[in-house]
Amino acid sequence: MSALPWYRLSAYGILGFPLAFAALPLYVHLPHFYVEHVGLSLASVGLVLLLARLADALIDPWLGVWSDWQAWCYGGDRRPLLGQALLPFTLGLIMLFIPPNGAGMVWVVSALLLTYLGYSLVSINYLAWGAEIGSDANQRTMVTAWREGWALVGVIVAAALPSVPVIAEAGPASAMRVLAAAFVVAVVVGAVVTLCGAPLSPRIAGAARRVKFGVLEGPTLGQRSRGTFARVCAIVRDDPIYARLLMVLALSGLAASVPATLVLFFIDDVLGMAEQQGVFLAIYFLSAAAGLPLWVALSRRIGKIRAWATAMSMAIFCFVWAFTLGEGDGIGFGVICVLTGVALGAELALPPAVLADVLAGRAQAAEQGGLYFGIWNFVTKLNLALAAGIALPLLAALGYQAGAENSGARADNLVALAVVYSVIPAVIKTVALLVLWRWRNFFTVTK
Repeated sequence: MSALPWYRLSAYGILGFPLAFAALPLYVHLPHFYVEHVGLSLASVGLVLLLARLADALIDPWLGVWSDWQAWCYGGDRRPLLGQALLPFTLGLIMLFIPPNGAGMVWVVSALLLTYLGYSLVSINYLAWGAEIGSDANQRTMVTAWREGWALVGVIVAAALPSVPVIAEAGPASAMRVLAAAFVVAVVVGAVVTLCGAPLSPRIAGAARRVKFGVLEGPTLGQRSRGTFARVCAIVRDDPIYARLLMVLALSGLAASVPATLVLFFIDDVLGMAEQQGVFLAIYFLSAAAGLPLWVALSRRIGKIRAWATAMSMAIFCFVWAFTLGEGDGIGFGVICVLTGVALGAELALPPAVLADVLAGRAQAAEQGGLYFGIWNFVTKLNLALAAGIALPLLAALGYQAGAENSGARADNLVALAVVYSVIPAVIKTVALLVLWRWRNFFTVTK
């Protein structure tokens, strides 16, 4: 395949804008919003998020198989299902961002499940589509970089909007309504541009083609739902390189998910700078956007794995540094936001590109790309589920109370918050780095 023009790559990547725009409030603002302003307890929110995210993660491999089936029905084209999946995703997100008065756990759980179902279908097909576009290692990196670049722009806008003075003065509920309205506009524009202007997979030939599902060939209603768990186990068992990459993703992702869940609590209670939440988030994601092209260039010089390991090392250093911060240490935390943001650029762009490299040339990956990315999504979401389901109840058990008056920057409950926010992620990320480096030769693909 010849080099893809930048505007076709951008057309593919722009759908990453609304997906990431929604992800920031969904995974960062939502726990804080429902605890501080809706009035739900810290432990109950953590439990609900754990159960909802676990349910979401567990169905991803099945959604991946179903997505492969639907793509088969459309001659390899993933666009129809992707477009349809945007509808429940959008509706569920609006329900979450604009809860009615007296919204309780039933409302939250229903909205979460609807949102996660739509988001899973969109992301599985979007990622699988991207992996099918690139024809070599560098081109696959560019496809991922454009997608994650647009995603970072979406996150930056989502982080900055609540800090706009007019919106901030109106209160958190108004800020969530503004985010919901902006998301609807972004998802409509992104969907139209991507579905109409992005490059198609070379697999799309316009004619029906036969795809193997399990033992028998040819799609039938029974076969598309039969043996999914067995196929998941077979892929992980028979593809040790993929299994190892999943392990690295799980460890590194868990280390990143814990502070993402707790960052607003850390800014509020440890730093005492609640009014600067949007500023810190904007610095973080702007730094990630600025660092993204640097990591792409560095990966071409030293390889994706060495570049990824460098980013992990930066994150570990910053996690340890964050533990030393106290009330009013805004400058130090700002520098940490810059460094961890730059590292985030690598964590966003390089792992999916490494996965695309690993899958390149595998016949079973070409036939079951949705299942491969369904398993990938399962691991990613399991990290988020564990982060909320472990970190929030753990803090509650240690006596931490969000927004409580404290007798200094190192009150016991703030020490607990600092340990869970920074020390535990540093330990997990160190293990991820060691595992990545131990298996680095398995993941290196040059063509």
